Order: sequence, then C-alpha cells, then structure tokens
Amino acid sequence: AYDIGLHGVVYQVNKWDPKQFDWTKKLADADYVGPTCQYCHMRGGHHNVQRFGTVYTSMGMSMADRGAPIWKEKRGRWASVCDDCHSPRFARENLQALDEAVKDAGLKYRETFQVAADLVKDGV
Repeated sequence: AYDIGLHGVVYQVNKWDPKQFDWTKKLADADYVGPTCQYCHMRGGHHNVQRFGTVYTSMGMSMADRGAPIWKEKRGRWASVCDDCHSPRFARENLQALDEAVKDAGLKYRETFQVAADLVKDGV
C-alpha cells in the first residue's frame, strides 16, 4: 500500500537524491521530502513496528476489532503521526478510508479462499 500511495511514490522517485533523502542523518534529524516507512512505524526510536501499525499481525486483517479499546489507542497514535504534516481532520478522514479498505480487503480475501476451496472440492 505504501509503495503505490502518494508517500511511497514520492519516496521511490526521490530516494537516490541526497538533497531529498540524506541517509547519513539520524531519522530524528532528517528533513525528508516525504515520510519513509521508518518515519511512521519506528517513531521516537521504537523498533516495535506494530506499535504504530493499524492491525496486530496476530489478529489478521479480517479479524481486527475496530471497536476494541486498543484500537482507539492505536488510532490516536496514528493520528498523532499524521498530524506532523497534515491537519487532524485529514488524518481522521484518511484513517477512516483505510478502515473501509481493510474491511473490503478482508472480504475479498475470504471470497478468494472460498473460490480456491470450491475448486479443490471440484478436483481442480
């Protein structure tokens, strides 16, 4: 998702330009033209990428309970990262769109596996 989104495209186009991405600087001191994966997911020097993830890997995308208290906590952390460069409204609206995309992806994921299971039953 990152690679095809605006941030990822900015990174891919500019990553070899030392004026845009100076890899000799510590992340905290860098002034990049766009965020890298590390900027958002390893914020504050934390190496636990899931800390700023939207879903715990062990839960699986289709099983994430967006009503759970931990989800609200994670959402608040994510919005605080987006707020570095965007308005709080922008962050909320885009995170809501992400929720919808994750929901759709989960449905498609299950549908795909059902098609595969049906094919196996049919001997394909």
